[in-house]
Amino acid sequence: MAKTESTFINMLLTLVIITGVSATILGFVYEATKGPIEVSKMKKKNAAIEAVVPAFTNNPGQESYDVEVEGGKVTFYPAKNGDEIVGYAVETYTMKGFAGLIKLMVGFLPDGTINNIAVLEHKETPGLGDKMEKSKSNFSVQFNGKNPETFKLSVTKDGGNVDAITASTISSRAYCDAVKRAYDALMKGGKK
Repeated sequence: MAKTESTFINMLLTLVIITGVSATILGFVYEATKGPIEVSKMKKKNAAIEAVVPAFTNNPGQESYDVEVEGGKVTFYPAKNGDEIVGYAVETYTMKGFAGLIKLMVGFLPDGTINNIAVLEHKETPGLGDKMEKSKSNFSVQFNGKNPETFKLSVTKDGGNVDAITASTISSRAYCDAVKRAYDALMKGGKK
């Protein structure tokens, strides 16, 4: 058996074949997991909607609509009991987190009072900024039952009414920013 000479062409051809096979396999894996990932995200979103607004009888996901805000848009999920609006779940965000993007689901009653808040996504520091999650601290509870018309959505260090998470002022400010974005969108035209 003759030994193949290691030339630039042979190495390049081998590399192209390996890359092509790898890319094909990766494409199949992506297609196979895309559907289940979307289903999982939708389940998480529906659970967050249920957690932040009063009991409802409609399907808020089918009645969702977007409202433009500075830097993007927020999505509204109107919760109804019969034909009566019982609240609005607002998928909001901020890019001001210590690690960047934070997504929240903020539930408002029809008068603009915050009913509840759920964290959808973040990459904040474990043990510090991640205390915005209900399972890790009571930080978010201080927003429940407050109307941003009279409750200033900023940390006390900045003259607001929100007690920041200890050693996580940046994450606390970002959380307030996301809630304020949702409230501003609600007042701008989110109520339909």
